[in-house]
This record gives sequence, structure tokens and C-alpha cells, in this order.
Amino acid sequence: QVQLVESGGGLVQAGGSLRLSCTASGRTSSFYAIGWFRQAPGKEREVVAAISWSGDITYYADSVKGRFTISRDNAKNTKYLQMNSLKPEDTAIYFCATIRDYLLARRNDRVEADSYDYWGQGSQVTVSS
Repeated sequence: QVQLVESGGGLVQAGGSLRLSCTASGRTSSFYAIGWFRQAPGKEREVVAAISWSGDITYYADSVKGRFTISRDNAKNTKYLQMNSLKPEDTAIYFCATIRDYLLARRNDRVEADSYDYWGQGSQVTVSS
């Protein structure tokens, strides 16, 4: 079992920045990749970024490329999502989730929520115009 807790969400004006953190506890010795998802009201949950356990493989949705950066510090069991140049359409609840490392390399698996095993409770991000 792995427990994930997100933090760092909040209210920010358009053009501003936020950094989300995802801290893991439990079986953190397992080698797992991490994905960040978001879900806006009335919309499906979508992956925005993902990173392998070693950090050498990253994935970004087209909508956030060049604005968001995913990273991880395995020594601290913490993963980060740096979000810059935020837009009102980035408003959503953001979740982190684990995925087995080998699945991250598969295009179809890494974007499917069903491929992910453990989820955090979510952190609200609101971007005002």
C-alpha cells in the first residue's frame, strides 16, 4: 500500500504560478512512476504530466507543455508539479497517482486513469481571470 497526499493548491491570478507537492508514505521502497491528473467540474479526469521513478522519462499533455514541469525527489518521497503561466482553464482538482514504471513507457497506458494504482485525495487549484 502507498498513501499519497497532495498539497500546494490554492487561488492564483492568471499568469501566476503554483507548485503542487505529492508526498508518499507506506511502501515507498517500490519503484513506481507518478502521474499528475486534473479534473474540472463536468469534465473527465485527464493526465497532465507523468515521470518515471528514475526521472529520465517524462510526459506532458499538449495543453501544459512549456508551462508545467514535473519532478521528483526520491530521497524525500515527494513529487512536484511546478505550474507557471496559469490560465483559467487550468482550474481543477489536481491528483497525483502511482503507476508501475514499465507502464509509463506505453502511450495508451500512461494517459488512462485505470492504469494507475494509488491516488491522493486531490488539491484544488483555482485560476482567476
